Amino acid sequence: MATKQETCGACGPGYKSPLDAMKGPKEEIIYLPCIYRSTGIDKPDYLATVDVKPGSPYYSQVIHRLPMPCIRDELHHSGWNACSSCYGDHSKRRDKLILPSLISSRIYIVDTGKNPRSPSLHKIVEPTEVYWCTGLANPHTSHCLASGEVMLSSIGDPSGNGKGGFILLDGETFDVKGTWEKEGESAPFGYDFWYQPRHNVMISTEWGTPKVFSKGFRFEDIAAGHYGQRLHVWDWQRHVRTQTIDLGAEGAIPLEIRFLHDPSAAEGFVGCALSSNVFRFYRTEKGDWAVEKVICVPNKKVSNWMLPEMPGLITDILLSLDDRFLYFSNWLHGDIRQYDISDTSNPKLVGQVFIGGSIQKDGPVVVVEDEELSEQPEPRIVKGKRIRGSAQMIQLSLDGKRLYVTTSLFSNWDKQFYPDMIKEGSVMLQIDVDSKSGGLSVNPNFLVDFGKEPGGPVLAHEVRYPGGDCTSDIWL
Repeated sequence: MATKQETCGACGPGYKSPLDAMKGPKEEIIYLPCIYRSTGIDKPDYLATVDVKPGSPYYSQVIHRLPMPCIRDELHHSGWNACSSCYGDHSKRRDKLILPSLISSRIYIVDTGKNPRSPSLHKIVEPTEVYWCTGLANPHTSHCLASGEVMLSSIGDPSGNGKGGFILLDGETFDVKGTWEKEGESAPFGYDFWYQPRHNVMISTEWGTPKVFSKGFRFEDIAAGHYGQRLHVWDWQRHVRTQTIDLGAEGAIPLEIRFLHDPSAAEGFVGCALSSNVFRFYRTEKGDWAVEKVICVPNKKVSNWMLPEMPGLITDILLSLDDRFLYFSNWLHGDIRQYDISDTSNPKLVGQVFIGGSIQKDGPVVVVEDEELSEQPEPRIVKGKRIRGSAQMIQLSLDGKRLYVTTSLFSNWDKQFYPDMIKEGSVMLQIDVDSKSGGLSVNPNFLVDFGKEPGGPVLAHEVRYPGGDCTSDIWL
């Protein structure tokens, strides 16, 4: 349901500030895409609506499924037509979910305003329109802009090569307007981005070459140059790249990037998947941007795995709305971590919980040397179900007290690293968060088992709330 902040006549969607957002209503439903591509089930992906209101007769159940009209799209991430960046515009409403397809390059516009518990398909932007108008493909992250437009990052070009550009949609018609960046300014690779107008900056990250990573992960493709390791700094007003920061091997595959939510802050964090490091980026006194490595997840020496050492593989990262805690998931090791970032240059680990992963005690992988753990973690069982796959996408409640986690990363990588999850489906769990002193624990009463879906086991990915969240809202 729409909140008071979203319907009052003097304001637009979202909240005036991040701290105001923390006082918003508790989430009651959640949207997340469910993927059939690469699972052996030839059915369309769909958007699931899940009831997360305690006391509801449908608590932790899928209450609606909106199938897409096409197959093999690979729904992945999503965003809104309007968010807190449009708070000052009373004509805007957060009522359309932008749902890009990572592989087909199709973009679905879903109407969540008419009936939030039963969304409907509003419009389809076909791949040909994206290709012809922008020369881009494989859309990933979607953010609304204060202008009323919607911007999506691209990962590739129509031929499957790497290309990091930005697709602009009209915020009313959702027609493709062209590219945000000026001609010739696209980056070699793309993935995620975050903008901060007070500092006239946007920073984007890199994944890899779509026609390479879409087939599965091979370590030799790193050396062959098919994966990124750079941050790209953009002039927000001029739409041009002004700086490229090469993170080197210690920053291999930088994925999710988050500025601090405080719009006056000129710093943030990026999680680097393969190197399993977190870098802090910040504006220097000279006015350019620099980085420092602030968190390192050590590799574990193992046997009975594809390599003698296993990285954590940081795949998602987020910040609480008060900029006090940083959270991230290690998709191979299987843990979610919580860090106190009161001192942004010296994050302190204050919470950790294991959910699945590749190093469970009764699994085939044997850890022979570990800098952090004295023994391999026990399997995670919730409501009688053993969790296959691993902690992956995470989303924090507005008040910072509940963390939702799903276990699927990308269908072909899921099939490669966690074949049992393809057979049994992914899950969504809820993590209880100590938001005062730190600490994480699994809620034993919450489980959404996507292995029991009517169409067969499916892979659920990124989580969104109707009222916005800490990874889709940007404040000006």
